[in-house]
Amino acid sequence: MPERQTYQGQCHCGAVRFTATTDLGAMGDCNCSRCRRLGSIMQPVAEADFSLVSGADDLVFYHFNTHKIDHQFCRVCGIQAFSSGLDDKGQKTFMVSVLCLENVPPIDRNSITHWDGASW
Repeated sequence: MPERQTYQGQCHCGAVRFTATTDLGAMGDCNCSRCRRLGSIMQPVAEADFSLVSGADDLVFYHFNTHKIDHQFCRVCGIQAFSSGLDDKGQKTFMVSVLCLENVPPIDRNSITHWDGASW
């Protein structure tokens, strides 16, 4: 199992910055109508392991389908570095875009989980 570490993350322009502590052991992508267009690789991070460092005023929210996920993106550059919602146990969870994290090792897309969000 990969080791947990704290990663620095940001949107493209740097207006939104955050930290996420994770082992990157649950990375995945999704085939829902939005994620399919973004091509993101996501990692779930518990609320206690996520910290928004700067840019709260630069975040814009988008909701679709069930309106249960806060898709948050930078109003300056448009990048969605993370989203948040409740997991299946009712705990707030952040889905961090792994490609917005600093110093992440190369990712083999064939080795990650593929979620069938299109069927939800």
